[in-house]
This record gives sequence, C-alpha cells and structure tokens, in this order.
Amino acid sequence: FPCITFNFGPQVRTFKHRDTMNLAGGWCAVSALGTFDHKQGGHIVLWDTKLVVEFPAGSTILIPLSAMMHSNVSIREGETRASFTQYVAGGIFRWVDNGCQRQADFQHIDPDGYRQRMEERRNSWKKGLSMYSTLDEL
Repeated sequence: FPCITFNFGPQVRTFKHRDTMNLAGGWCAVSALGTFDHKQGGHIVLWDTKLVVEFPAGSTILIPLSAMMHSNVSIREGETRASFTQYVAGGIFRWVDNGCQRQADFQHIDPDGYRQRMEERRNSWKKGLSMYSTLDEL
C-alpha cells in the first residue's frame, strides 16, 4: 500500500463514513492497536453488510473502505485504542491516468484526451466491481 495513516489515541473512534478519496474498489488494511476489552468495545461496524465485528488489538482486517460504510464502537474509559490504516489514494491513479499531471493541466493541454478520460471514468466503477468474486464463483 503506498499510503498509511496512524490514528493515535488515546481512544480512536470513527463515525459512520466511506473513505471516498481512496481508490474506488481498492482494498485497505486496518490494524487495531492499544489496550482495550474487545468484547466490550472497539468493534468495527460494516453498515452495508449489517455486520458488527469484534476487532481486538493486534488484529488486521482487509476492507474496501471507499465502497463500504463503516465505523467503530467506542471503548471504555481508561482503555486505549489507536489504529494503523494502509490504503491507496485515488489521486495516485488519477495522476497516472492524466499523464502524470494535474487534472486542470490535463484539461488545458489536451481537451480531447481529457473529455475521453472523463467518459471512461463514468463507468470505472463497473471495472472495480468486476474484480470482486460473486457467490457463483466461490
């Protein structure tokens, strides 16, 4: 993963969200750190799948955070929780798709290429979705 984020405690918690600036369809590795009772708190909530998962310190989970709504359950007073997240920023792929230049520069320098790229991006979610297995394939 080219990008990382450390969320230092003392009691890291996220509210319900999607990481929309990450690569659409890309996977993220989230590691829980700290000293807390994972039976009482620190769970990861995957809203789209209606799952609440115990997430003890030292655990790592792979999730497509840009596609899945997620959050964490708070921990108890006196406990500590931090997290370490590895991911791919979508901007890295946009930069490469734009010929290693800013989108505004690409649009100015090559208007036709820019329009073509924007048209391709309209359906890029389908490419990302096609990389996931279906139940029939498992």
